[in-house]
Amino acid sequence: MSDNQIELIAHLMRRAGFGASREELTYLAEKGYSSVVSDLVSPTNDINVDEDLLLRYYGGEAHRSHTGKWVYRMLNNPNPLIEKVALFWHHIFATGITKVENPYACATQIETFRNFGMGKFDTLLLNLSKDPAMIFWLDNNENRTGEPNENYGRELLELFSMGVGNYTEFDLKECARAFTGWTFTQPLPRYPVGDWPSFFEFRSDAHDHGEKQFLGHVGNFNGEDIIEIIAKQPATALFLARHMYNFFVADEPQVPAWPHTPCQDPDALDELVKSYFASGGNIASMLETLFNSDFFKKSQGKKIKSPTELMLGILKLSGTYKFPEPGMNNYWSATDVMGQEIFNPPTVEGWHTGKEWIDGGTLNERINFATTEVSNLNNPGIKFILHRITSNKQTMSPVEVVDQILDLSGAMVVGESTKATLMECAEEGGDFEMDNPNELAEINDRIIQILQLAVASREYQFA
Repeated sequence: MSDNQIELIAHLMRRAGFGASREELTYLAEKGYSSVVSDLVSPTNDINVDEDLLLRYYGGEAHRSHTGKWVYRMLNNPNPLIEKVALFWHHIFATGITKVENPYACATQIETFRNFGMGKFDTLLLNLSKDPAMIFWLDNNENRTGEPNENYGRELLELFSMGVGNYTEFDLKECARAFTGWTFTQPLPRYPVGDWPSFFEFRSDAHDHGEKQFLGHVGNFNGEDIIEIIAKQPATALFLARHMYNFFVADEPQVPAWPHTPCQDPDALDELVKSYFASGGNIASMLETLFNSDFFKKSQGKKIKSPTELMLGILKLSGTYKFPEPGMNNYWSATDVMGQEIFNPPTVEGWHTGKEWIDGGTLNERINFATTEVSNLNNPGIKFILHRITSNKQTMSPVEVVDQILDLSGAMVVGESTKATLMECAEEGGDFEMDNPNELAEINDRIIQILQLAVASREYQFA
C-alpha cells in the first residue's frame, strides 16, 4: 500500500475519531478508504464495556467520574465516530455542570448524543428538547402559558438549528409558546446516596394550547410541530452543514460571525445541504458525503486540535488505558488547563475553536502534556515504537530514524522547518548502531527526544 493511502487513512481517523496507531492504520488501509468510511458511519456494534467494571474504577456521581467514563469510551470505542459525533453535539448543544449541578443528568445528555447523534436531525432535536439537563440549563422548566420563558426557544433557533437572520422575533415568541409545559420530574434528593435521574414531563395545564404562527405556518403547535418545521428549512440544513465543516473539515470563524462572514468553501456546504435533504436530514449520510469528498481529503492540517482531541491522540500514541484502570479520572484537569473542561462549556455558545484554542499558556500546557506522556518508556505504545525501530539490529542513519518515528507516530507529515529540527536532534549522536547492545539505552533516549520534539511541533497541534 502507498504512503499516501496510509496518510489519508490517518487523516480520516484523526477527524472521524481521535487518531489511530500505526498498526491500526495498516489494517484500515488494507480495507480501503471508502470501506472504512462506510464502517464508521454505519456502526454495527458499540464498545463492549462491562458497566459494572467502569463503575468499579470510575465510581461515584462526581462529574469527574462521568468524565473518566466518557474519556475511556472515546479512547477505546471500536466505532470512534460515535464518540466524536457526541463531542460534536456537546460543542453545539452546550450544557454545563456549573448550572445543572447534576452530573448524572449531564452524562445522560451525552448518552442522548451517542444514541441519536448520527440519526435524523429532527429526532435528535426532539430528544434534546426533552432532555432534563437542557431544559434546566435554558430554563424551559419555567416556561408556562401566560408567563413564557423564551430562553430555550431563542437558543433553539439561534444556536441549535437555523442561525441569526433566518427567523423573526415574532417567530421566537411563538416557538417559546409551543414549548410551554415541557419540563422534567423532580429527582430524589442527592444526599446521602448520590444523584438520581430526572425524566421529561409534559404538563398540559402549563401548555399554551392556542393557535400559533411560526415561519409562515399556522396551527395549534406543540414542540414536536415546531421541530418538524425547523428541520425542513433550508437555513437549518445550511447552518448544520457549516457546523459540520467547522468541526470535521477546517476551522471557521466563530458562530456569531457567520451571518456576515461567508464560509471559506460554499461548494462544500452545498454538497452537505444536498445530502441533508436527499437523506431526509440524516446525519450519518451527511458525514458519509463529507468524509468521501475531495474537500475533506484535501483538508489535512486545516484544523487546530481541541484539547480533548490532542489529549486522546497522545493517549492513543502512548497505548495506555486499554483497561479502565485508576487514573483516567485525572485527565479532566489536562484538558481543563488547555481550555476545554468536558461537561462544562463556558456558555451556551460552547467553546471557541480554531486559533482561540491556542495562547501562550495553553500552548505550554499542550506541549508539556504531550512530551510527558511520550517520555514514559513503560507505556505500551512507546515500547512498540522503540521495539520497531531498534529490533532490526543494524545501523540506521539519523534520517531513517526520523522517518520511522514520524511514520510510527500515526503517519505524521511535517514541514521542512520541523523536519530540519528533528534531523538536528537526531544527528547529534551520529548513526544509530542498533546492533550494539551497549548503546541500546542511549539509543532509546535519543529516540524519545526526537519523539518529544515531534509531538511538540507546530504540525502536531493540527489535525
